[in-house]
Amino acid sequence: MMQSLHLLTLVFYTSLFHFLAISRSQNQPNYLYNQQKNYEGSSDLIDLKYHMGPVLASPINLYIIWYGRWDPNHQSTITDFISSISSPAPYPSVADWWRAVTLYTDQTSANVTRNVALSGHFHDAYSHGRYLTRLSMQSIIKNAVTSSNKRRALPLNYSNGLYLVLTSHDVQVQEFCRAVCGFHYFTFPSVARVTVPYAWIGHSGAQCPGMCAYPFAWPGGGTPPRGSGIMGPPNGDPGTDGMISVIAHELAEVSSNPLINAWYAGDDPVAPTEIADLCLGVYGSGGGGGYVGVVSKDSWGNGYNLNGVKGRKYLVQWVWNPVRRRCFGPNALD
Repeated sequence: MMQSLHLLTLVFYTSLFHFLAISRSQNQPNYLYNQQKNYEGSSDLIDLKYHMGPVLASPINLYIIWYGRWDPNHQSTITDFISSISSPAPYPSVADWWRAVTLYTDQTSANVTRNVALSGHFHDAYSHGRYLTRLSMQSIIKNAVTSSNKRRALPLNYSNGLYLVLTSHDVQVQEFCRAVCGFHYFTFPSVARVTVPYAWIGHSGAQCPGMCAYPFAWPGGGTPPRGSGIMGPPNGDPGTDGMISVIAHELAEVSSNPLINAWYAGDDPVAPTEIADLCLGVYGSGGGGGYVGVVSKDSWGNGYNLNGVKGRKYLVQWVWNPVRRRCFGPNALD
């Protein structure tokens, strides 16, 4: 879904892939990290268009499905990030970053909402095994909303619900690490009874941190060369901190293109380039070509560009700002 995917097999995590025929299949040509294309500067070459579909304009009730075995500390890092989207924090904040996403509107002039509320959790202990396909995600959502334990089941919220399936480090997913780090799509009524938007993101810590958790891990493992730009994760875990940026990427795109008929570049909805795809690997001013850009460092040298709730710090890629016509984040120097 959300990109024309400039896939860097060696450096940048990929993202978003739609599913099946419309799925944003990141099976695009791979680029070495120093060949990455980006649009950090203003550009009239980007043909980002609105295709008349809806955006997520109503306040979002977000439901997380924790699939597999999760470390509570890693869960807290993620839930605090979600809470930061609509909560105040010191500038530049996660909420400041989200404002660029809210600039996108539908044909009624309704903007993507500023209100994202974490509304429920469901813990799934490998109900579909440890190897999942893309279609498995829809069945996992169905399992979460139809659980016989009514106290645990998530509501089937087809008015303003958004479902986030997060798989743990020991779960393999079709094309994960080879072509994708996450994707978003929508459920089919034949599987989940209704159509609701969802996103999936995998924890890459034990499988491919160099691909899906860069710049917190070096592609191929081992000791990174001097000047590689590898930095420490601000919340202590490369896989989880890398996951945060992929989650942000997918949330931005599912909000601005939930049914694959709203905001994207290109004429082919089977492989749309979405608002975060345009800015892969760009986290600060001057970013691109394997360089993340100018970001902050904490006292331990860990990299970040956004502040969140509870004193959290996160490193999150920029998105395309339709007003500035460039990739932009609140930590920009200009």
